[in-house]
Amino acid sequence: MASEKQYIELYQQAREMIFSHAPEAMNAVRDQAFEDFKAKGFPSKKVERYKYTDIQKLFEPDYGVNLSRLQIPVDPYETFRCDVPNLSTSLYFVVNDMFYSQAHPKGHLPEGVIVGSLKDHLSLHSPLSTHLSKYYAKSAKTSEDAVTALNTMLAQDGLLVYVPKNVKVDRAIQVINILKATPQNAQRQVPDLMVNRRVLIILEEGAEIKMLFCDHAADDRNFLATQVIEAFVGDNASLDLYCLEETHYKNVRVSNVYIDQQANSRVNHNVITLHNGVTRNKLDLTFSGEGAECACYGCVIADKEQHVDNNTLITHKVSHCTSNELYKYVLDDKSTGAFAGRVLVEHGAQKTTSQMTNQNLTATKEARMYTQPMLEIYADDVKCAHGSTVGQLNDAALFYMRQRGISLKEARTLLQNAFINEVIDKMQLEPLRDRLHHLVEKRFRGELNKCEGCRLCK
Repeated sequence: MASEKQYIELYQQAREMIFSHAPEAMNAVRDQAFEDFKAKGFPSKKVERYKYTDIQKLFEPDYGVNLSRLQIPVDPYETFRCDVPNLSTSLYFVVNDMFYSQAHPKGHLPEGVIVGSLKDHLSLHSPLSTHLSKYYAKSAKTSEDAVTALNTMLAQDGLLVYVPKNVKVDRAIQVINILKATPQNAQRQVPDLMVNRRVLIILEEGAEIKMLFCDHAADDRNFLATQVIEAFVGDNASLDLYCLEETHYKNVRVSNVYIDQQANSRVNHNVITLHNGVTRNKLDLTFSGEGAECACYGCVIADKEQHVDNNTLITHKVSHCTSNELYKYVLDDKSTGAFAGRVLVEHGAQKTTSQMTNQNLTATKEARMYTQPMLEIYADDVKCAHGSTVGQLNDAALFYMRQRGISLKEARTLLQNAFINEVIDKMQLEPLRDRLHHLVEKRFRGELNKCEGCRLCK
């Protein structure tokens, strides 16, 4: 319990301060999350879903936590340029774990749509607070995951996205998550900073929205970011959720995404890791209504000693639902990748269709890839399949290209790019898809140190 002790003591000492800076809906579940965290503790590598990432070690350092809500001196619009050409997004910022309310979003939202601070809209004076509070911490169960419990007991703000019944948001919502360690009027820079980010997405019946989350680090500091995203997708609703990480090697990111789908809903979830230090992504998606479908795609490019672990659980609770997963990794140098995917088809979930695929390239003998696709089926009328591969670039293809005057380095780059582009091509937003093709190619060529156009790190 060495790693947990400092967080238990922190909560006991700062409980009143935490409560004073958060809305009632978040505070209502905070003490129970604390008790769950004390009872469970951080999972060891003996726990099945955490066998490839040492969570206890990641949380050992003494990170600072901005519980007093000091303001961070950053003007995102002046220092940050991350627009995808021709995408025409409505642009919002989250600085560490606080919604940046001073920024004026680009684009107009339809009537009734909310994109804003959890703290503001879950407070008692908000007219929708009672309705919205019913969704907070409902699918992200603190009794089942210690990182979720830790995030729930420490998070004080976050992002709320609410789309009313039958409203379609035509313009994509782009959220820039900025990690910055220097508070306003600070006497010194904080050496290490822990951030606990929370996101709540609610789509009522027939609603539609496309969202792009971009993670960036603005300081050359050690960061630990926990993130919990809860998404509730109503009957006949549609959610496209893209998560792009471009941080740096000093960043640790532990993200848990929970998605609940109702009847005939559609979800498209994409996670892309281009630059990182240690990344652990967990996706729990549940089909709660018949006729729903999801497509979950992921791509990872890692080198040096980077570590990326994607863990998914798709639960088919009802019949006539469809899930499709495709994750691809390209690992170089001494990097480590892991993918563990599980599809659970419960009793009575007949007419289920599921496909899970994980394909990986290791460019060196030192790179390591761990893959574990799993099916757990308790129904007899289903179509389910899974598969995984780990290999190196095709020698025959390399020889063919070199015979035609292409250098070995260029041939490797072209083949790796073609391999990863199968995932990029499945994205629904064409301008984003084109932009990612460009960024992926630059990443393989070693030219992409940070998001092009970003002036935060200069």
